Amino acid sequence: MSKMPVSVSKRRPRTSKKTETEKPEITPKDSRTCSRSILYRVPLTILFLFFIYLWSTSTTVISGNVVHICISSRKLNDLYCLTAGSQPALRVPANNFTKPVSEGVVRSQEEKNVLVLGKDEDKGFANNETFSGERDKSTIGTSLNVIKNETFTGERISILDQDSKPIHEENIDSVLDQDSESKVNEIDHDVLIDWDPETGEERYRYFKSKDEDEETALKAVEKYLQVQRSWLSMGSNRKKPRSCEGQGVYVYDLPSKFNKDLLGECSDMVPWANFCSYFKNDAFGELIETLGKGWFKTHQYSLEPIFHSRVLKHPCRVYDESKAKLFYVPFYGGIDVLRWHFKNVSEDVKDVLAIEVVKWLGSKQSWRKNAGKDHVFVLGKISWDFRRNDKFSWGSSLLEMQEMKNPTKLLIERNPWEANDVAIPHPTYFHPKTDDDIANWQNKIIGKPRRSLISFAGGARPGKPDSIRSILIDQCKSSPNQCRFLNCTAGGCDKPETVIELFRDSEFCLQPPGDSPTRKSIFDSLILGCIPVIFDPYSAYYQYTWHLPEDHRRYSVYINKEDVKVKKVSVIEKLMSKTLREREDMRSYIVHELLPGLVYGDSNAKFERFRDAFDITMDSLLRKITKTV
Repeated sequence: MSKMPVSVSKRRPRTSKKTETEKPEITPKDSRTCSRSILYRVPLTILFLFFIYLWSTSTTVISGNVVHICISSRKLNDLYCLTAGSQPALRVPANNFTKPVSEGVVRSQEEKNVLVLGKDEDKGFANNETFSGERDKSTIGTSLNVIKNETFTGERISILDQDSKPIHEENIDSVLDQDSESKVNEIDHDVLIDWDPETGEERYRYFKSKDEDEETALKAVEKYLQVQRSWLSMGSNRKKPRSCEGQGVYVYDLPSKFNKDLLGECSDMVPWANFCSYFKNDAFGELIETLGKGWFKTHQYSLEPIFHSRVLKHPCRVYDESKAKLFYVPFYGGIDVLRWHFKNVSEDVKDVLAIEVVKWLGSKQSWRKNAGKDHVFVLGKISWDFRRNDKFSWGSSLLEMQEMKNPTKLLIERNPWEANDVAIPHPTYFHPKTDDDIANWQNKIIGKPRRSLISFAGGARPGKPDSIRSILIDQCKSSPNQCRFLNCTAGGCDKPETVIELFRDSEFCLQPPGDSPTRKSIFDSLILGCIPVIFDPYSAYYQYTWHLPEDHRRYSVYINKEDVKVKKVSVIEKLMSKTLREREDMRSYIVHELLPGLVYGDSNAKFERFRDAFDITMDSLLRKITKTV
């Protein structure tokens, strides 16, 4: 059993009073020897005083079997640990405590900027790398909690969990003395944490299973989430040249009817809108001039051409199939589905292109070699739009075809019970081109004054009895001083600038499910620094394993939609109870850690310090193929 991490501060030693002894008289004969001795001693004395200074400003951190010497400075936000490289999981954010946790752990004000983390730090989530690959230090301000945990091997010692709420000193003993056999710890009234009896891993439970079938289904969801997190690529230092050896990306040259020709039908795609403007500028849409460089009127279904443009310029692209690790199929299946949504055509017509593209691939040796396991499709709609069955006439049956079981499908909303369905972020309005574009936007919104505590941009769903939107709208309207409502049904959301300004001006953005669990609005709120309030785990937590961390508390607030339905909770009061410190901590994490990885950069983007949503996706795809093929 390993030892509990402790920190020990070294203070400047007091100088003791000493009597001055007489020195022997120096004769002229010894003057040259004495001068030489003094010259030798001066640099040694300076060096000794320097070490005394370091010792007085340093902190020794004992973590596991490793001792870390860390130096604090006014110029450093974080402690610099001279030995931190020997333990990569160690992060030492500054100013992490509101109150000392324990006499034995934190004994003085000077020691409050020490935080020791165990090996279980960030479970399977790649924080965005900034400043030449180093992780952003945006965990500053999080609170420390000591919790008791268990693994499959028995009791685990107490660990320091930077993400939990603070436990006051007077309560620490009772926390450590709680029953170690307990398998469920309640984080708040909405979320439960328990441990998987098979793996011993910590897991989040957002609702209790009603019966055995629901429990089985939920376990399957959790299993596939863990599988997908195991494929996540943590990235690399961008200053080092990218190695493409064994990482070749091959782009099929499909007949234009599968992609480009579909964009040509933009004027007749849906009855009430002309989509042609959305496909300008590499499908980013028209420039939003009032917001400046990098901001476009991007449609939520533009993912396929956006992704295609970036893959064509991928640094590891190869033109020889035999040198490829990953095969990209540029079929715009989502746009194909969209053009038939509101037209009275037969199911055979809806499936024409889907059947033809699968047949086309079947003629390729590169497809047959691994039965499509090393192939990827990007489909810019929800998974259910490609899983038409006997009950519904909506969409195509592309993903119900047997040949489509093995390839990876990247979608804006995945089927939680399909491991090869991988959800990636909806396109937002922001498409930066350089590191400076991202950094400038981060600086702009992190300190933005927010006049509204809560906002909701959306419309009611009177035809859906399960929807909580009408309840949220009523609660919002009843508290006008705390909540602003933008009615999208009445056309209030037609202009992106209106939504952007609302989210930039709000602390929390309500994100209830709409026609499906996920919302583009979740990602719009995140890149604008507005903390999303999630009511259904299928909206985000069971979706974006490569782009959002497993611990939802770092970037969102969860309120169970069932509690909202029965009016068991006031959403307004719940959010009003969040402290300024909690809000600032979440926003700092969102802006500095998450934001770069949630945007799709310009088609000619050149990032060195950051990885955008495309980079994270491609790196993780290559890792998935390496592990599974």
